[in-house]
Amino acid sequence: MITLQKIQEAQKRIAPFVNYTPLIFSEYLSNNSKVKLKLESLQITGSFKLRGAANKLLSLSENQKQKGVIAVSTGNHGKGVAYAANILGIKSTIFMSSMVPQFRKEAIEALGAQVKIVGNNSDEADQYARELSTKENIALIHPFDDEEIIAGQGTVGLEMLETFPEVDTVVVPTSGGGLSGGIALAIKSQKPEVKIIAVSMKRGPSMYESLKLGKPVDVEELETLADCLGGSIGVDNKYTFEIAQETIDDFVLVDEDKIAEGIKLNFVEHKLVTEGAAATAVMVVKDNMTQHLGKNIICLICGGNIDSELFTKII
Repeated sequence: MITLQKIQEAQKRIAPFVNYTPLIFSEYLSNNSKVKLKLESLQITGSFKLRGAANKLLSLSENQKQKGVIAVSTGNHGKGVAYAANILGIKSTIFMSSMVPQFRKEAIEALGAQVKIVGNNSDEADQYARELSTKENIALIHPFDDEEIIAGQGTVGLEMLETFPEVDTVVVPTSGGGLSGGIALAIKSQKPEVKIIAVSMKRGPSMYESLKLGKPVDVEELETLADCLGGSIGVDNKYTFEIAQETIDDFVLVDEDKIAEGIKLNFVEHKLVTEGAAATAVMVVKDNMTQHLGKNIICLICGGNIDSELFTKII
C-alpha cells in the first residue's frame, strides 16, 4: 500500500538530492480562475523523474547497490536514475529503444550511466531489461510501476498542497501513471475533493486506452511531440492502473498541433522551455478541455528536456 506516510517518508529521504521546485502564477491562463504552474522542468535533471529514481535507489540493500542497477527509459527516467546512481556511487546501465532521440541518449551518458540501444520500441527494450534483471539478479528500476517510484513522484503532490493549499484541480501529464498516481494519492489522502485531470497525447495513450477497456492493454508506440508519454503501461501492471482507476477524475487527449501550441505558449507567455509532455497540461486549461476545472488550478510542467532544434522549429 502506498500511504500518505510512505510518501512523506520519501520526501524526507530524497530532500538532500532534489529541488523543491517553484509554483508560479500564470497571468495568461488565469481568466476566471487562479492558475499556477508547478515547475518540475526546473528539477536538477530537468524533470520530476529524479524524485522516484532517488527514492528507489535509496531503498535498495547494500548488496543490490554493489551489483549496480539497470533501467529502461525514453529519456527522463534514465536521466533520473543516472544522476541519482552517480551521486550514490552506484553503477547504472540504461536501456533505450531506437525510437529515442539521440540527444536524450547523450544526456544520460553525460550523467555517468552506460546506455545500450535495444529493440525498436520501449516494450522491446523493457522485455530485454526484464530478462537480464532476472538472469543476473540485478535490480531493475522500473519507470513507474513500483511502490518506491510512485511514492517518490508523490512528493510533487505534497509540495503542491504545501504551497497552494486552496488547490481544487490538478492537471497532470500521464503516461505509465506513476506521477499522476503518486500526486493523486498524496493530495486526495489529505483533500479528497481535489480533481485530478490526466492528460496525454492522442498518438498511443496507453493508460487512457487501458482505462477505457477496464484492463491494462498494449498500444502501438507512435512518434509524437510528447515522446516522454509514449510506451505501454504493461499488461502485467501491478500498481498504477488500479490507482488511476480510483483517483483520476477525467482523462483528456491532446493532438500534435495543440502540443506544439503549448510548447510555444509556455515559452512566449511563461518564459519556460518545456518538452512536449509538459505542454499538454496548459492546453487543457487554455482550451477548457474538461468540465472539472475549478477555481484554483495547478498545471504540472513535468519536464524541460526538449531537443534544441525541435524547439527552435516550433517557436
